[in-house]
Amino acid sequence: TPPKGAFGGVPLNTEGRRVANAWDSAKDEAEGQQCRSYGAAALMRVPGRLHITWENETTLRIDTDAGTQTRLFHFVNRIQGDFTANWQGFSTAEWEFAGGRGPSHNGDLKVVTTLLRPGYLRKNGVPYSANTVLTEYYDIIPAPNGDTWLVVTTEVRDPQYLTMPFITSTHFKKLPDAAGWDPQPCTAK
Repeated sequence: TPPKGAFGGVPLNTEGRRVANAWDSAKDEAEGQQCRSYGAAALMRVPGRLHITWENETTLRIDTDAGTQTRLFHFVNRIQGDFTANWQGFSTAEWEFAGGRGPSHNGDLKVVTTLLRPGYLRKNGVPYSANTVLTEYYDIIPAPNGDTWLVVTTEVRDPQYLTMPFITSTHFKKLPDAAGWDPQPCTAK
């Protein structure tokens, strides 16, 4: 966990810095809020492994061993039934393909997530609000040596705590099996 007040690189406004400087991990634990840094706006930056499957014909599922979280990417752009804001929010997904001549290549996956419960961009209390809109791009990159990489580019827009979009990129190497998969609960530290 970075030390309290270490939020370099995150474009926090005055209110965001105030909230981050008031962070108390013991208070989060006492209130049962250990998963605040495992919400969708931060989850792909938490070190860990992913397990990606199709939940059904229109929903892609990503399970993480860090914090034992589940993201659901819906390829239908509507919420069915009642939906309550939660750590992973509601995510709509669509494939994007580059135009131009020649054969069609794999596209990237664009995911937009809203209805997030307020959480942390980092484990040291750097906040994001319920007004956050998270846009992610998932790209599969084959390496010359035969490895396959998943690159996740994340853009967090939060008018309450950020002065501009917070953009990060995270890389995951595809593994041949589930060796090393080790689900662990959320921690506040």
